[in-house]
Amino acid sequence: MTEVEKIQKVLKLGTELNTVQDVDILLERILSEARKFVSADAGTIYLKEGENLIFAHAQNDTKQALLPPGKKLIYNSFKVPVNRNSISGYVATTGETLCIPDVYSIDKSASYSFDSTFDRKSGYTTKSMLTFPLSNLNGEVLGVLQMINPLDKKCAVTVFTEEDQLYITHFASSASIVLQRAQMTRSMVLRMIQMAELRDPKETGPHVNRVASYSVEIYEKWARNRGIAEDVIEKTRDSLKIAAMLHDVGKVAISDAILKKPARFTDDEYTIMKSHTFLGARLFASKHSVLDEISCDVALMHHENWDGTGYPGYIDLETGKAIRKNLKGEPLPRKGEEISLFGRIVSIADVFDALSSKRVYKKSWDENDVLNEIAQLSGSKFDPELVEVFFEVYDIIKSIQNKYPDIE
Repeated sequence: MTEVEKIQKVLKLGTELNTVQDVDILLERILSEARKFVSADAGTIYLKEGENLIFAHAQNDTKQALLPPGKKLIYNSFKVPVNRNSISGYVATTGETLCIPDVYSIDKSASYSFDSTFDRKSGYTTKSMLTFPLSNLNGEVLGVLQMINPLDKKCAVTVFTEEDQLYITHFASSASIVLQRAQMTRSMVLRMIQMAELRDPKETGPHVNRVASYSVEIYEKWARNRGIAEDVIEKTRDSLKIAAMLHDVGKVAISDAILKKPARFTDDEYTIMKSHTFLGARLFASKHSVLDEISCDVALMHHENWDGTGYPGYIDLETGKAIRKNLKGEPLPRKGEEISLFGRIVSIADVFDALSSKRVYKKSWDENDVLNEIAQLSGSKFDPELVEVFFEVYDIIKSIQNKYPDIE
């Protein structure tokens, strides 16, 4: 690739990244594209939160190749203090780029050192590392990106070059601008969720982050099982992530007397409670984008059941009145594939998280009881195919639970 072609690629990547809306999916994409640019075997990305760097994502082609097809590497989340003691902390503190040919031979005069814990536990050998800051236009560090072990044409580990540093710096500038925009989008979404949380204590930030992340993993596995094109999967999971976070946003329109009632609902109260589905969907009814379409479907249909016993059914979003009725004159529920795929996915994710989580009014269920319940509801409440997919990605779902713990 010529110098001009590389510059053109940097510019093109900046434009492509600007279409990604969700922060987590954007971070994965930034890490993946940066690695491709310098032929890095592995990489890690951190976000700066206060005085810490929060581990966000990691990729490792060598370790990934050892897994069965379709399985993902699972990493535990952790924090790194923003100080000069670690490589990533040093870069976040100083805003400098570090290019280290051999992390096990760092000069003893350096304030930073390499933590070999991961290498010891995984059997992987880190050698060359290129670590650079992701900074906004004001020079504030948003995060840190690490490239690990560049590979030559024979797949042997080599060292990062000055040219690698030059182009990765240009890439980092574009990626930082896009990251800041995505963080603003995430912030606005979380504010909407916080409004719902003021009304309904169940709608917490960790809860919606978990439900959204579960939903993306279920969709991704379902889509790959069906041979859906990767570019379609990538675009869809981005919109689904945000839509799933907003699945219960319609609850802001339900009165506290009902939403926070500790006792069983009357029939009239339950009818009002069910209206949060179409009231939430109404916010996205104009459907100017794929995000609007998925958000509308998720808000409207995540309480529909596979066997046709859910709600709100076929209903006019503006009036709340039935457009198709059952024998009782009530809205005819959707069933089977009449329910949006995304509504069916979020239904499983939402119920799983509700059963697994402790609330002021209940204890969390035992893990085996939760899994048995999900399995037993296959074919009645849940799409049987999606239940199978849920169990296929359950190891990843467990790791997501640890990433977004409830705040005590």
